Amino acid sequence: MTMAANELVEVLRAAGEPTRLRVLALLAHEELAVAELVQIVDQSQPRVSRHLKLLAEAGLVERFPDGAWVFYRLGSEPTRRGLVGRLVGLIPDTDTLVRRDLERLDAVRRERADAAAAYFAQNAERWAETRSLYVAEEAVEAAILDAAGPGPYARLIDLGTGAGRMLTLLGARAQACIGLDLSQQMLNIARAAVQAEELGGVELRHGDIFDTRLAGGAGEVVVLHRVLHYLNDPAAALAEAVRLTAPGGRLLIADFAPHSLEFLRQSHQHRRLGFSDDEIERWLGAAGASVTATATLPPPEAGGLTVKVWTA
Repeated sequence: MTMAANELVEVLRAAGEPTRLRVLALLAHEELAVAELVQIVDQSQPRVSRHLKLLAEAGLVERFPDGAWVFYRLGSEPTRRGLVGRLVGLIPDTDTLVRRDLERLDAVRRERADAAAAYFAQNAERWAETRSLYVAEEAVEAAILDAAGPGPYARLIDLGTGAGRMLTLLGARAQACIGLDLSQQMLNIARAAVQAEELGGVELRHGDIFDTRLAGGAGEVVVLHRVLHYLNDPAAALAEAVRLTAPGGRLLIADFAPHSLEFLRQSHQHRRLGFSDDEIERWLGAAGASVTATATLPPPEAGGLTVKVWTA
């Protein structure tokens, strides 16, 4: 793809400033909140916001508010995104500022991971009860059963299995199941749940949802049940889930529609306050999949959470 000369000059002018190039290099790794970028580049919030505004006007980054936070990610337009990739790729590994930024990015990631791990450790035994406070669990599970189909499936993969509810809900329809989670506490609970249901052929693994190390096409049904809103890079998790889904198989995503319940971020480690249909469809499209059905489950009371079940 090409770009008009005057347009190219404007894009290069936007990128051609040290702090803005550093920001692009950081966003090439993952989407980040303004507060996180401020912490990493060690500049004032107004100054960072000004740089982000110029990058957004040039189409190099995209801004999206999420509750009280504002996140930025690289722009989705292919020519600009490719140009950013080439510019960032020219930065040598020895660049002092960029190396320091990446070290600080790692520190931000560790802070997030530590907060999430502490939350899960404190709440592992009552997690199933906690999540059922927000929506009618029976209705969600009925929608998931309908989306998954009657089976039998050769293999079910549950990413971020948590307490293992998707395994016990769908496991009887599968010849084999894999449940993956980073929390050992949650895996212990999932093991107990699977044993109580006397399910055979279930393997529980400690593993990274972004790098499962499972073979491509390994799952006839792949499930992401209320996982994406905890993740720093939900698009990457969806891409991995698409990779794992066998040709002709189904990917099920159950999560919240956009909402404004900020306390979930403050007290329950929700990184994202829900996802729109457009966002999920765009991420799936980039990974080579498409939405085939959507179920919407409104909350029982005004001000609650709407659950969405997307089938791809």
